[in-house]
Amino acid sequence: MTIAEELAHRALTIQYDDLPEQAIHWAEIGFLDTIGVTLAGSQEFCVRILRGLPGVGESKGPCLTFDNQQRCDLLDAAMINATASHALDFDDFASGIGGHPSVPLVPAILAVGDIQNVSGRQAISAYVAGFEAESRLGRAVHPVHYDKGWHPTATLGIFGTVIAVSHLLNLDEQRTATAIAIASSLASGIKTNFGTMTKPLHIGHSVRNGLMATFLARDGFTANSECFEHKQGFLAAFQGEDTFDISKLFENWANPLEIVDPGFGLKQFPCCGSTHTAINCMIDLRREHNLSPDQIRSVQVLVNPRRLPHTDNPDPQNGLEGKFSLPYLIARALVDGDVRLCHFDDQAPFEPSVRSVMAKISTGAHPDMPAQSDNQFGSEVVIDLNDGRRINHRIDHRLGRGPGHPMSMDELRHKFDDCAGRVLTSSRVSMLFDKLLGLRELPHIQALSDVIAGDDSTQKSAAE
Repeated sequence: MTIAEELAHRALTIQYDDLPEQAIHWAEIGFLDTIGVTLAGSQEFCVRILRGLPGVGESKGPCLTFDNQQRCDLLDAAMINATASHALDFDDFASGIGGHPSVPLVPAILAVGDIQNVSGRQAISAYVAGFEAESRLGRAVHPVHYDKGWHPTATLGIFGTVIAVSHLLNLDEQRTATAIAIASSLASGIKTNFGTMTKPLHIGHSVRNGLMATFLARDGFTANSECFEHKQGFLAAFQGEDTFDISKLFENWANPLEIVDPGFGLKQFPCCGSTHTAINCMIDLRREHNLSPDQIRSVQVLVNPRRLPHTDNPDPQNGLEGKFSLPYLIARALVDGDVRLCHFDDQAPFEPSVRSVMAKISTGAHPDMPAQSDNQFGSEVVIDLNDGRRINHRIDHRLGRGPGHPMSMDELRHKFDDCAGRVLTSSRVSMLFDKLLGLRELPHIQALSDVIAGDDSTQKSAAE
């Protein structure tokens, strides 16, 4: 077998009846969180610009777009919703893929669910299979893939999209391998565009391409299944010689499932996941010592060096850049004790109280957290106070709020209400939340888009 054929074979064997309860539970949470942040992101300017392109979303079709609760064709709806899903950088993240595992999966599954009968259980098994595939590919190609500048949520996530959709379309192994091979020519996304509207467009483009690749393969389109191992294939072009370990793709496959261990982390804060442990360090110090900005002489933020290239921005010029600025985010955590959606309005990084704290903050690589260490998401914040004291707080590794550090049901509901409430009335938010918590029991997942679409009486008016 080629690598693509072996990946197709293994991924298609993942079925709902064989899944442990933990996998089903976290898949439901993945859908819940992703749909919430997609609704919130659907109102962002990048989505409005994308929607305004000639022809995008104009043709009537069966698939719902979250931004205006209208229906259009499959590929446009998936592209619009997937761009929205990552627009706020509030979606989950995971170490396996080296990025955001759910956004390549959920918008694609929902789009297919709007054109054919897909049960909640089928959606969950497709999600888990896609999660496994994209995560295992990440383990095979990282750290070089990430360090070279590729955005893995798009460049690897496209293969998760293909696997999930192949599940839903009941493709055989050969057509699934062909879809993988087509997708290998459509993968793209570079990290230089982090902090701009192009970062979420990576996901919209990737999900659209993954869907297109899978439907083309279903209908007989051809591609070379040696897409990974060929001397001019994906691994050679994206990685380079001796920079990957393909054995990690299949080693102990699904034992345990990646969604179970290590799982993914939900975001408490709507910004780059590489900043979250440092934010938590500052919030904990603020609470423990009852800190105020006028007590601070200087702040050192020390992180794994892999976190620095895309977060060491001392002078963010708008809200998007603020999502990738450790100095801004740490200053926010000190000034406000939290980091919230409203902190990424374009004028927010220029607030005088925040700027004065930012001037006291320096960032650097932690001496005890080398790039190859287990502390990939570790941080330490060291504060020198005006009274001569030095205080610090360290978190060695915390991948968001996942299996080892889960959100409570109240915290999940608070985030979902905050996100979905940007678009839907409170009654629709509650109905959608309940359906998502019981995703496994839904006979047809189109019920989710039906709740979001609602009718004229349930949409928020412009006055609201």
